[in-house]
Amino acid sequence: MLCVGRLGGFGARAAALPPRWAGQGSLQAGIRARRVSTSWSPVGAAFNVKPQGSRLDLFGERRGLFGVPELSAPEGFHIAQEEALRKTELLVDRACSTPPGPQIVLIFDELSDSLCRVADLADFVKIAHPEPAFREAAEEACRSIGTMVEKLNTNVDLYQSLQKLLADKKLVDSLDPETRRVAELFMFDFEISGIHLDKEKRKRAVDLNVKILDLSSTFLMGTNFPNKIEKHLLPEHIRHNFTSAGDHIIIDGLHAEAPDDLVREAAYKIFLYPNAGQLKCLEELLSSRDLLAKLVGYSTFSHRALQGTIAKNPVMINLFCRTLKDFAMIREMKMKLNPRNSEVMPWDPPYYSGVIRAERYNIEPSLYCPFFSLGACMEGLNILLNRLLGISLYAEQPAKGEVWSEDVRKLAVVHESEGLLGYIYCDFFQRADKPHQDCHFTIRGGRLKEDGAYQLPVVVLMLNLPRSSRSSPTLLTPGMMENLFHEMGHAMHSMLGRTRYQHVTGTRCPTDFAEVPSILMEYFANDYRVVNQFARHYQTGQVGTVILSQWPLGCDSWRVCFGGRRRRESARCRPGREGLVTTQEDREPCPVVMVLKNPEWKFTTNTNVNFFFNCQRRAGVTAPSVM
Repeated sequence: MLCVGRLGGFGARAAALPPRWAGQGSLQAGIRARRVSTSWSPVGAAFNVKPQGSRLDLFGERRGLFGVPELSAPEGFHIAQEEALRKTELLVDRACSTPPGPQIVLIFDELSDSLCRVADLADFVKIAHPEPAFREAAEEACRSIGTMVEKLNTNVDLYQSLQKLLADKKLVDSLDPETRRVAELFMFDFEISGIHLDKEKRKRAVDLNVKILDLSSTFLMGTNFPNKIEKHLLPEHIRHNFTSAGDHIIIDGLHAEAPDDLVREAAYKIFLYPNAGQLKCLEELLSSRDLLAKLVGYSTFSHRALQGTIAKNPVMINLFCRTLKDFAMIREMKMKLNPRNSEVMPWDPPYYSGVIRAERYNIEPSLYCPFFSLGACMEGLNILLNRLLGISLYAEQPAKGEVWSEDVRKLAVVHESEGLLGYIYCDFFQRADKPHQDCHFTIRGGRLKEDGAYQLPVVVLMLNLPRSSRSSPTLLTPGMMENLFHEMGHAMHSMLGRTRYQHVTGTRCPTDFAEVPSILMEYFANDYRVVNQFARHYQTGQVGTVILSQWPLGCDSWRVCFGGRRRRESARCRPGREGLVTTQEDREPCPVVMVLKNPEWKFTTNTNVNFFFNCQRRAGVTAPSVM
C-alpha cells in the first residue's frame, strides 16, 4: 500500500559495512542475547535481536527526526514550515520573472520539493509518532503547507509562466522528453484545480480543497481508534482472542485471519461500529468532494480523481471489477467448509483467501513460521536484491532523536557501483496508537540538484508485526512475509526511480502503475526457488527442506519479470551452480534464471533491470531496447 501518494552463501557485502559507512555503526553493537541461531548476517541480526533502548538515549548528539535538526522538538515543525513558505515566495517570484525555457520546469520542481519535504514528513509523523505533541505539530504543518499548495495551483501568474513555455511549439520541441512530461504534469495540476475559473470561483476551489484536506485527515485518524464492549455482551469462549480491560473487551482491529467465524464477525461489527461523529465527517467529506468536482468541470469526484490514471474513468473500473473471479472462489470455499452458513459475509474474504491459497499450495502457516523469522526474511530480501540489482542493505545505528520509537531500524541502500542510493526506516512492530496498516511513506524524494549532486530519497516502511518474545524473534506467516516483500517493492521503487525531477521520482507516478514493482516482489515471495535461499529455522539455522518442498514453484515470477527479454547473464539451475535459485530433483527443472547486475546503471538509465522500478515511465521516457 502507498501513502500520498530492494543466501546460498552470504557475500562480503552482507558481512560488513563498506568503509564509507563503517563509522556510522551497526545495530549489532547493542543487542541482548536470545536463544536464536547465531549465524545471521548483520541485516538478519538487526531484525532478529532487540536493540538496547538505553544505547539510543545515552550516546551522540540529538539530531532530530530523520536527521532534521529542527525536528528535535515539536516546535521544530513550525520552524520548518515557515522556512518552506519563505522559500516558496522567493521561488514563485523567480518563476514568474524567468523567460520561458527549461529553467521554468527546474524552478517548479524545486518549488514542489521545498513544500513536499515538509508536507511528506509531517504527513507521516502526524499518524505514526507516539507523542501527541509531535502529532499535533505535524498536523498543523500539513494543513499550512497543504493550503499553500492549493493556492499555488490557482495562482494565475504562476500558471501563465508555465503556459507560455508549453504554448511555444519551438521551445516545447527543444525540451527533452522528461522535462516536457514534467511540465505537462504541472499544467495538469493547474487544470484540475480550477485555474480556468474566475477569481471568486478559484477562491471557492481553494477553500473546498483545504476543507477536504481537513476532513480527510480527521476521518482517517478516527478509523484507527479501538472500540470497547462490556465483557458480558461477548460470548465467553471467544473473549480470549481480544484484549481485556477491567469489565470491557478492547477491539483494536479486524482479526481478519482468525479461523473462528464468530471472532471475525465480532471484531468486524465492534471495531467498525457506526460512530455518529465519523459518519457526519464522512458525509461532509463526500459532499465537499462532489462540490469541488462539479465546480472545476467534472461530473463526479471519481472522474476527477481518475483523470490521468491507467484506469481513466469509473466506467473502466466497473468493467474491471466485473472480470474478477475471486469472490466466486471464496463463495465455493465457504460452501465447502461451512455448508450450513455458506453466505459470504464482509468479514470473510481475507480469511478464506488464505484458506484457498493454503489448500492450493498445501501451505500450513504454523509449519512455516519458525523458518520465517523477520531476520531470515530480511536476509532473503538482501540476497534477492543483490542478485537481481547489485543492491545491498546495511543496518545503521540511528542518531539520538532520529527515530520516533526505539524499535525502528534504519537501513542504508547501497548499489555495488553507484554507492549509497538512499535510506529506509523500518517501523515494523505493533505499538499503542499505531495505525493498523502496512504501507510505504515517502519522506524525501530524490532529485538531481543544481550542484550536480543527487538528493537521496528517504522512505518509511510501516508494518504491524507482532513483537518478539523472550524465547523467539518475530516469526512471520507466509502472508506476512508476502506483505513484507510487497512493501519492500515500493521502497526499491523509491530508491531506483532516480529521475532528474522529484515531482516524478520513485512512487510519484500514477497510483495504479506504482503497484507494479510491489506485485512483482510478491511473485518472488511465493516462489520456492527464492524462499529456499533464506528460509531457515530461527533456533537451529537448519533449512526445512521437507516442509519447503511443498512451497509453490511460482514460475510466473520469472515470466512476468523477464519474459520476452534477452538474458544478459544466466546460469543453469543445477545444485551447486551459482544463480538466484536451484532446483530439487523432484521438481521440474527451470532451464534459465536471470542474475541481473548492470554495471552501467545510472539515474537516467531505464534498462531491463529498471523496467519495473524506474519512474521515468511517468516522465514519458521510453525504455531502450536491451540486447
